Amino acid sequence: MLPKLKIISYLSAADWWVFGGVLALTLAAALYGNYRKKRSQNRALDYLLMGRQLTLPLFVATLVATWYGGIFGVNEITFNYGIYNFVTQGLFWYIAYLIFAFFIANKVAKYQSVTLPDLAGQMFGPKAAKVAAVFTFLYITPVAYVLSLGLFLNMAFGISVLQGMLLGTLFTCLYTAWGGFKSVVFSDLVQFFVMCSAVALVVVFSVGDFGGLGFLKAHLPSSHFSLTGGNSLLNTFIWGFIALATLIDPSFYQRCFAAQSPSVVKKGVLISTLIWFCFDICTTTGSLYARALLPQAQPAEAYFFYAVQLLPAGLKGFFIAGILSIILSTLNSFLFIASNTLSFDLLRHRFKNVVLSNRLSLFAVGVLAIALSQLLHGSFKEIWLTMGSYFSACLLAPILGGYLWPGRISDNLFVTAALSSAAFMTLWKLLPLPPFWAQFDAFYVGVLTGGLILFFLRNKKGAYVKSVIDL
Repeated sequence: MLPKLKIISYLSAADWWVFGGVLALTLAAALYGNYRKKRSQNRALDYLLMGRQLTLPLFVATLVATWYGGIFGVNEITFNYGIYNFVTQGLFWYIAYLIFAFFIANKVAKYQSVTLPDLAGQMFGPKAAKVAAVFTFLYITPVAYVLSLGLFLNMAFGISVLQGMLLGTLFTCLYTAWGGFKSVVFSDLVQFFVMCSAVALVVVFSVGDFGGLGFLKAHLPSSHFSLTGGNSLLNTFIWGFIALATLIDPSFYQRCFAAQSPSVVKKGVLISTLIWFCFDICTTTGSLYARALLPQAQPAEAYFFYAVQLLPAGLKGFFIAGILSIILSTLNSFLFIASNTLSFDLLRHRFKNVVLSNRLSLFAVGVLAIALSQLLHGSFKEIWLTMGSYFSACLLAPILGGYLWPGRISDNLFVTAALSSAAFMTLWKLLPLPPFWAQFDAFYVGVLTGGLILFFLRNKKGAYVKSVIDL
């Protein structure tokens, strides 16, 4: 393989035409989406949820595309630990998707909610809505994804990571603010096809040039074919619990609230799961080839540089457009959902114009995400573990408890369980613990705390809490 250079040095005129064409098509789709779909009578609902008219093909495309913005994080985990990535970032999540499709989708459909905190407010009360909004905002603020975008532009064009984050986030905010959720969905449609094709091409050319499984086994450590990748079982299973965050994931719920019917949600999640399985096979396999052929590369960057050196002219441009699509499709969704949470759930009563406040919030969230990316100096794995574990541990038990025991969890009990989980998790992280107890991650403590509080203090009988929130 060639020595590492900036990606721009590998690109031909054909690559630039392909890359520019995909970028232009994405922008055109975002603008087209704003004019194509019929507007509902409620302008805010039209902007936030596309008037609840999301069809099955669009549901699948936008849901799949949204899920992979941390592509460099996935590459990093595979480079360091092998197929452990497929277990922790794939297998556990497929189980969660199936649980959602068969047991949660219909329950969500009973509520005509706009956001996840709005749903919590209808299920439990206004205090629960505010607490859920705070945790959702902290979780969905796209720190890892603006960082991914900055790294991409740095590797591709040689500009600094900070400049890449600023330029890329500004571009994403502009086209997302233009048409709201419709712009997100239609740009995701283009990005879905490009990203899936790009990662499949890497596998096809890798097998053709170097051989299959035999080549990988001969050039990789044996631990890369272990399900735990050398990590402890407790560390591995943390990801299984974090994957259950899918059951309360804001981007999942946003698509459910926007779908035409519960059947669209169920079928869409099942189809998406199959596509995710194939996509994960491709990204994990491609990253293993990168580890085998560029063992001295930076873990998060190896796959990117490997693929650009592997593919022929024209397809190099298509591949980097695919990587950019992976990042943008998640970044635009997370920016939009975070801005919804800020403007609709936390500050709604301060602004009369929901659409305008959401657009302003988009740019505020972008600035915050960039600032946090400068403060949080850690790997993608650590960022995901920290933010994902707090969100999951504090909200998973209360919201699932609302499905299991409708009307038996009060507003105050929801708040008590969520905040207690956060407090005990933080104490567990800060206190010096004996070796035996230290091996248990704070995430387990948070989930157990919230679960026990809900189980023992829930009402045997209670009035069903529902306060429908009108836009």
